[in-house]
Amino acid sequence: METNLLTLGILIVVAVALIAYSLLPRAREERDAVKRRLTGRRGLDEAAEIRKQARASAADDLVRRATPVLSKLVMPTTNQEQTHLRMKLASAGYRQASAQTLFLASKSVLALLGLVVAIVIGVTGNMRLPVILGLAAFCAGVGMMLPDLWLSLATSGRRTKIRFGLPDVLDLLVVSVESGLALDAALKRVGDEMAAVHPELSEELRIATMEAQMGLPRGEALENMARRTGVDEVKSLVSVIAQAEKFGTSVAKALRNQAEALRTKRRQQAEERAQKTAVKLMIPLVLFIFPAMFVVLGGPAVINVIRQMKDTGFGGQ
Repeated sequence: METNLLTLGILIVVAVALIAYSLLPRAREERDAVKRRLTGRRGLDEAAEIRKQARASAADDLVRRATPVLSKLVMPTTNQEQTHLRMKLASAGYRQASAQTLFLASKSVLALLGLVVAIVIGVTGNMRLPVILGLAAFCAGVGMMLPDLWLSLATSGRRTKIRFGLPDVLDLLVVSVESGLALDAALKRVGDEMAAVHPELSEELRIATMEAQMGLPRGEALENMARRTGVDEVKSLVSVIAQAEKFGTSVAKALRNQAEALRTKRRQQAEERAQKTAVKLMIPLVLFIFPAMFVVLGGPAVINVIRQMKDTGFGGQ
């Protein structure tokens, strides 16, 4: 037992030492590069930059070759599952062609890492073989599920940001349409203007605008935006715009009513969360605050009772 722990400690120390040794030359090269720039030695800087780019390209090439192999281990079998995964990644804001491959490769890497960690823990802890196998399966499953958990959190956070930014975008759309801009031009203008304030919603508007410019009907482009975001408010906005154009009503008025409805809904949700606060506080009150209050208030009385019992002789009996 002690020998295994000593071996594991030595391996950890060696790994940390190797990592530190690999980082020190980089820091030294950066300091030397700054000195060479100050002294005018640019030729050596260019050579060092070329070597650095060569190392980076070699590492990128290794990652590029290993990623497809690792992703094939957990690749969805049907086209429907692959499309669903791409939609989930797009909802989280990852639309690159390599996003799906990197996501699946990360699941394989984390599963293998969890498997290795479980085996090391089981061997160093002198566990029985069934226990080691069970721990390995559990750690591998957790490692495989971590990317899914991260993707769910990223998607939820992005949808929340889009939901909070939608009323402001609608107000600016109303101003743009009422000032004389067409709806397509207003969407493009709002998408450009809101990039610094609400970048997620601005990105979706820009994508919808580019799809409309490439020949896709505007209604279909907006429906694609609603499908990508997965936000009910965006779907409702697309439906309002489609109905306003279909029946010939004022788009600006429909957008204004939609913005007011969204603000009212957001205020009601805030009030609902405020009302739930009292109920949520009951658990920490019962578990942490009330016991401390009982100890502070009842502790002296209990101590006095014990002392009186000892003085009267009840404690000895």
